Formats: sequence, structure tokens, C-alpha cells
Amino acid sequence: MVFTTHSLKNAALDAIAHLLLAVCLALPWAPAARAAAPTEITQLRTERTEDGVYLSAVVRFDVPPVVEDALLKGIAVYFVVEADVYRDRWYWTDVRVASAARTLRLAYQPLTGRWRVNIVPGLIASSSGLRATLSQNYETMPEALSAIQRVAHWKIADASEVEPGEPYMLNLNFWLDLSQLPRPFQIGVAGQKDWTISAQVRDRLRLAPAPPAAEGGK
Repeated sequence: MVFTTHSLKNAALDAIAHLLLAVCLALPWAPAARAAAPTEITQLRTERTEDGVYLSAVVRFDVPPVVEDALLKGIAVYFVVEADVYRDRWYWTDVRVASAARTLRLAYQPLTGRWRVNIVPGLIASSSGLRATLSQNYETMPEALSAIQRVAHWKIADASEVEPGEPYMLNLNFWLDLSQLPRPFQIGVAGQKDWTISAQVRDRLRLAPAPPAAEGGK
């Protein structure tokens, strides 16, 4: 009789377990998050003026949830855009004739609820390099990201470095610089795919003529 009672209890527990499993499988779970769109450089344009070569482009990327969460916790992130101009040489490796870089810092200010973007010429080794920067505050993250994603009329070479009629190659890189994160944070995000934001374009340098200056009084 005792054996029969234990058997009934075990059967009942098994039935409940199977029922719970069936209910769980039938629940309308939220679909898995879609993979973020790859980072892409679009609307690339280079033009030559009297004083140099200027570049404009748009970098399209999504901010992964883990990066956004870090930002909202007060951790600033740094993006780098770097352009290199090479002279095309058929008889030897291409030679770099010009190089330009800028660092863009994105930070959230919890006390004010605003976003700040710092644009620094060149590469920086630490936060102390932010002293001489162009900074702007924004009300929302999309507005701040727009300032980072849009490169407008950026000088990448002097006129003397790029001779008209000569073949040149442009190498444009954009990436999220994890080396600027706080040291303990770097260890935690190393190798995590969600923290990888980067894009590269390598193509022949096509120089469009600068638009003519408007004449005064007309």
C-alpha cells in the first residue's frame, strides 16, 4: 500500500512537471533580439579646394544595448575616424602622403540628463587630451549620435600633398576605441562582439571640384 502511494505521488509529480513544461513551451515568449546592422560608411565624398582635400561621409551604426547601458551609467565611450591618403605606385608599395584623425567622445550627464560630444583633433592617449576640444550638448542620444555619425567637410590633406592628375588611394576607418574605457571595464568587454563597432572603406581617391563661391551682392 505504501509502495502504491509513493508511485501515485511520483506519477502526479511527473504529470505536473510535464504540464508546466507544456505551458512554458506554449507561452508567447518575446522574439530574440535581431542582430544589429553592420557599421557602414556611406555618402562618401572628397573634394579639392585651394588649400587642401576635404572629406564628408555618414557612418551608419546602431548602439548595442550593452554600450547604451554603459553610457547611461556614466561611462564615456570614444570613437575614432582616421583617413590615410596613399599615392598609387605600380612598381612598389603605395606610399602614404597624408594622414588625418579625430577622436569623438560621447558621454551622458546624469545630473542634467543631457548628452555631450567632444571632438578632438588627432588621437588621444588619455582623457587629459580633451582640454582643447570642440564640445556640444544635446538633449537626446540620437541627436548626439548624429553629430558623431556625420563627418562634414573634414580636411584630410594639404593641397601640396595631393597633386592633380596623380593616382591616389583613400583608406577611411571608423571604430569604437575600447582602449579608452576604464581599465577594469576593458577586461570585462574584451572579445565581446557587442562592443565591436567598426567600418572601413578603401577606394580610389575621387576628387570633386569644390562648389564655386557665391559672388557678393548677387
